[in-house]
Amino acid sequence: MNLAEGVQVVSFGILALMMIGAALGVVLFSNVVYSAFMLGGVFVSIAGLYLLLNADFVAAAQLLIYVGAVNVLILFAIMLVNKRQNFVPFPTAWVRKALTAVVSLGLFALLSAMVLSTPWSYSTATPVGNPIVVIGQHFFSDFLLPFEVASVLLLMAMVGAIILARREYLPEQIVPSDLPQTVLTLPERPRELVPAGSDKQE
Repeated sequence: MNLAEGVQVVSFGILALMMIGAALGVVLFSNVVYSAFMLGGVFVSIAGLYLLLNADFVAAAQLLIYVGAVNVLILFAIMLVNKRQNFVPFPTAWVRKALTAVVSLGLFALLSAMVLSTPWSYSTATPVGNPIVVIGQHFFSDFLLPFEVASVLLLMAMVGAIILARREYLPEQIVPSDLPQTVLTLPERPRELVPAGSDKQE
């Protein structure tokens, strides 16, 4: 094994451990904000794996779209809405946990069997032309409609987060007054009456 292959193996191990740890943090953290930050760590680890596969465009798209747009949108939606709710434990919560464990173990076994049965080999074929130019041509010709639909979906998610985070402010009437009060007008505190001649007595 030469130096380049050793660096790739070590980098793959670090990124894989980082991705698995961040994914476990997404599931196990009780705080939703921490889970969203861990999700960003998962996205960054996947972008690093794309770089190891020489897919620089996919890695840049992973960072820009998932980390820079989707994950930030999730964080803004969580931190702006901030709806507190008291959760009551269900008496049959163990059934849901057992079903989740069975599905997760089955999916892990299926993926492991696929990885072990796939004949992995290095490709020596050279790509024709610049791959980024080819991807751009496909985006704006064959896959134009799905590309625009994805942007509309992201816009709808952003508008939904803004609507959920919007709060109406109505000031309380402290001093009754006959004049109409607007939202920008602050109520005036009543002044205390001081008897005349109190300074002379002091």
